Amino acid sequence: MKHYSITYARVSRQYAEAVRVYPAAPKEPTSVLMVGNSLLLNGVDVDQLRKLTTSTLRIYPIFLEGTGYYDWLYGLRRLFRQGSRPQVVVVGFEVNTALANGVWEESPMMLFDARDVLGVAADLGLDYTATSNLLLSHMSAFWEMRSFFRRRILLRLVPHFEDLFPFVRSDLTIPQGGEFEAILMSRLRTLRELCEAHGAKLILVIPPTPSSETAVRRMAIASQKVGVNALVPIDPMALSPRFYQRDAIHLNFDGAVRFTSALAVDLSKTVMDVANRLS
Repeated sequence: MKHYSITYARVSRQYAEAVRVYPAAPKEPTSVLMVGNSLLLNGVDVDQLRKLTTSTLRIYPIFLEGTGYYDWLYGLRRLFRQGSRPQVVVVGFEVNTALANGVWEESPMMLFDARDVLGVAADLGLDYTATSNLLLSHMSAFWEMRSFFRRRILLRLVPHFEDLFPFVRSDLTIPQGGEFEAILMSRLRTLRELCEAHGAKLILVIPPTPSSETAVRRMAIASQKVGVNALVPIDPMALSPRFYQRDAIHLNFDGAVRFTSALAVDLSKTVMDVANRLS
């Protein structure tokens, strides 16, 4: 099944390239590892981003649909253990994925090793059954893809199934008051310390989603409080529904063009500012 999975082929290729990332020599473009989920996969034209930043950045993406905080906390730990040494790590989170308490079904096989599976199970307080499911997903392609098969069947059986996505999204209830900032600050601090321990600077990119203006602002403030640069290349209020796909979540081609151009400007400037402060 691995041989027929477009996602597996893409992530495996990107992962292999990311493991070989090394610090740039003086006057060479800064090496940047960029990780995220389908919001970046659909919202960033990597070829165009590389073209726009070719003189300043060397970008290595890994985009896996459905991933969030715990996927990339353990995914980055494994990458660093395997020798990846980017100078900058860019993590793409919107509010829901930053707050999610779980891992995506494909992460155990594509991003984790066995020790990571046990570590994330302990962090999430999983019982023996849930931990066993994660281990099986790490070892078995069929087990890992069982939810994928269910979705493909629904796509065949339910007319306009994709049009139902905006109505069945399992969005988290965003904590109010200080709890929101406390959770985000703790998680971003952990990621920042992980990156710094391996010689990398962490940058947060917050992709646009509909009706996310207030949450994005709160997220950016929390990020800055723990010393993590937060980039909001496009204000969510600046994008009308015509820039989103039918699911009303992901950017379409026109939205991706705008987001990629804005990201290229913001990311280049931020990396340059960071380099100047460190020099």
